[in-house]
Parts: sequence; C-alpha cells; structure tokens
Amino acid sequence: MQSEFDVVVIGAGPAGVVAALRAADLGARTALVARERFGGMAANDGPVPVRTLAHAARLVREARQLSRYGISAGEPVVDYPRLLERVREVVDHVGRQSALRGQCESAGVSILENTGAARFVAPHTIETASGLRLDGESIVLCTGGASRRLSVPGAELTATHSDAWALTSVPPSMLVIGAGATGVQVASIFHAFGTRVQLFQAGPRILPTEDEDVSAEVTTAFRDAGMIVRTDFGAIEAFEKTAHGVRMIVSKDGDRATAEAALAVVAVGWVANTAELDLAVAGVATDERGHVRVDEHLRTTAPHVLAAGDVTGHLMVVPQALEEGYVAGTNAVRGAVLPLTKHVSPIGSFTDPEYAQVGLGEARARAELDALVTVIRLDCGTRAIIDGRASGFCKLIVDRTTSRIVGCHVVGDRAVDIVQLAAIAISAGMTVDDLARLPFSFPTYAGILGRAALTAARTLRRDFAWRLPELQ
Repeated sequence: MQSEFDVVVIGAGPAGVVAALRAADLGARTALVARERFGGMAANDGPVPVRTLAHAARLVREARQLSRYGISAGEPVVDYPRLLERVREVVDHVGRQSALRGQCESAGVSILENTGAARFVAPHTIETASGLRLDGESIVLCTGGASRRLSVPGAELTATHSDAWALTSVPPSMLVIGAGATGVQVASIFHAFGTRVQLFQAGPRILPTEDEDVSAEVTTAFRDAGMIVRTDFGAIEAFEKTAHGVRMIVSKDGDRATAEAALAVVAVGWVANTAELDLAVAGVATDERGHVRVDEHLRTTAPHVLAAGDVTGHLMVVPQALEEGYVAGTNAVRGAVLPLTKHVSPIGSFTDPEYAQVGLGEARARAELDALVTVIRLDCGTRAIIDGRASGFCKLIVDRTTSRIVGCHVVGDRAVDIVQLAAIAISAGMTVDDLARLPFSFPTYAGILGRAALTAARTLRRDFAWRLPELQ
C-alpha cells in the first residue's frame, strides 16, 4: 500500500471525513486513518446511537398518552437488549448508507479503518498500533474527545455515557453527575425507561451554557416528572461500592451526605484525544485545557499540522466539526487561504422536554444591544395542545435598533426543529417583520415562532398592512 501522501487525516468522525474529502477533491493524495470504524463517535457513540435511544424514550412517553385519546394499551415495557439491537441496526445502516463514505471512495481517499491509535514518530510521519506507517506533507488531526473522568477515590466505580449506552438492562436507579448537555440527555432517556434518576450539578443550575429561562424550565419539568435534581451539592469526596451498586459521598460547608444507586454515570465534560499522539514529536502544542492550539486557519504550532473538530475545543457539535473539516482540508492542500468564519450554529438536545437555542442569550443581548425579548408559551400554540405536549416556551430576541432577530430559545416538543427555522431567519438577516409575515402552515409547531415574531413586531409598533387569521 502507498505510504506517502499529500495529506494524512487522523480520525474518521465528521471533521476528519470532510477534511479528507475536501483534500481529495482538491487533487491531493489523501489517507483517512480511523482508529476504529468510519464515522467516529458521531456515528458509533454519539448523536446516532443517542438519538435512537432518545426516540425509544419518546415512544415510551407517547405510549403513556394513549388513554387520553381513547386508545387502550398496557403500560409500555422496555426490552433493553432488543432496543440495543435496534441501536446497532441503525448504526450499521447509517454506516453503510453514508453518502460521505461513498464520496470519499470515489474521490480516491484511502480509507484505513481499525488501525488502533496513531502517533507521530517524526514531524511528517505517523505510525498506528496496527503497524501502518504513513508519511504526509500535511497532517490533519481530527481525533475528537472523550468523557473526562473524576479524580477522586473510587472513580473507577463510575461509568461514562458510553457505558450507559452499552448496558444489558435498564438499571433500577442511577446517579448522573454533571448536568450539561450529555448529562441531562442520559438522565432524561433513562428516566423515561423507568429508572429512578438523581441528577447532580455542582453549579447553581443545570444546563449552565443555556439561557437561564431554559435552564429553569427544564429543571421544573424534570422535577415535575419525578426526577431528583440537585444543584450546588458541594464537592464529591469519593465513591464506594455497595451491595446493590455504588454510593457517592459529598461534602458541603463541613457537612457530609451520601447518595446511592445501581449505577453512577459521570458527565462532567470532555478532554481531547491527544494523549497517545506524541504531539511533541511534531512540535504541536496544546492549550491550558489540553485541546490542540490552532489559529484562524486551523493550523497548529507546527504549520504543516492542522486540527479540526472536538480536538480543538471549539463548539463541540457535528455541524461545527463539518465546517472545520472543510477549512482544515482546504488549508492542508492550499496553504492558509481559508479562515474559519463564525456561522449561526443552532444547538439542541432531544431530552424531555426538548430544548434548543441559536444566537444570543437574553443576558448577553441585553448587555450588548437594545434588546426586545418576547416569550410565548407553547400552550398558546394549537398544535402543541392537540398533541398533549403544551408545556414550554419560545423566546425570541430582537435588536430594537435594526429589528433584526438575534436569538431564539425554545423549550418543549419539537424545540430543535423550531430553532432551525430561527437559525435560517438569523442567517438571512431577516427582520422580525419579515418573519412575522411568513404564512406558517396551520396547525404546526413552527406557528409558535410566527406568533412570537408577530408579538415582537407589534411591540415595535410596526405598521402591518395585513392581519393573521384568528387561529394561528
């Protein structure tokens, strides 16, 4: 096999696949090195399997609503081994049908899977655990990240989100430590499956990177559903094994407390997968958080080495990884010609309730501009009432000076889909008047966004030459 390439991409997740495809499209002899399977964490341990489990959780919740609509059925029971079979079916199907894989192959990318860990043995040379030795004029690091482990006694007794997906049965109880995006998703899914969940967050609120109203709404919904949510709980001293699982010991202001469950899942952030790369051999530096340091062109401190995706510590979501992969692949071939630009990046999670956001949050918007904030509850929307999913809200943030939409935050059913529409409006530079005039189909969840826009536009005293139907 040819071992000399113009570009060698390490990591076959979204960033790596796009980087390799872009480099090959530009005429470079390109190798894509995958530690395990093509697709990386997104396809095999991230959004694809997680979303499959979240869909199962949604089906359970919908089944519990059947009697409200005159449909007789028993209490849903989760056959977890069969569900995991479905997860594997979906992952395999996505892998086989990946359009990007076919495009990479047709572009001439050498796809090298299941190579094991790769490391630098010279500035332009990598070697894999399977014995491959590849030289690259340029090398692109797309090795992603992994769950951060706690450094307290007994931490080995805890699991990560990856372990949670691989369980053989639904645990009767679970501690989830860390209430960011990953933690709340684990908590929400297993709560729907019947697990007694206790969710712990060291800070004052769950989902700390979301708008404060989003955090408060999701917290209330979780507690109303019977989940225990504990914030500001103090510091974890240790974990201990019990007869039926694990015990967590915490302390705060001199007082100690414990919490027990069959399983403890830690979701306290991510670390870059760089430990095995021997970056110093290539002259690649990391920042204070351990992520690979890059400039606006995604070049590392070694100009011939670039990095993209989670390993950079930027916004760690698939769309951002795809964009970074394109930029890194371009610059690996052409030099520093394409800077990474800021795009509108909608983010959301398929919890119960769903939450999603795009653009500025309320606090930042009020600090930076003359902001108008409009909040419409989902129980004002006909479709949400029809579906029996009427809790939550849509918050629209508008710059009073320009009337342009600058942010949108939604909690409730189809929140992720609603925010995609708001993202398009922001990207297009639409004013709130423009959005309010769109004739959204009725009854749809999107209509709540139209109602928020209309309310904001009226607040700004715009002159409408039309009026909405009475039913919106």
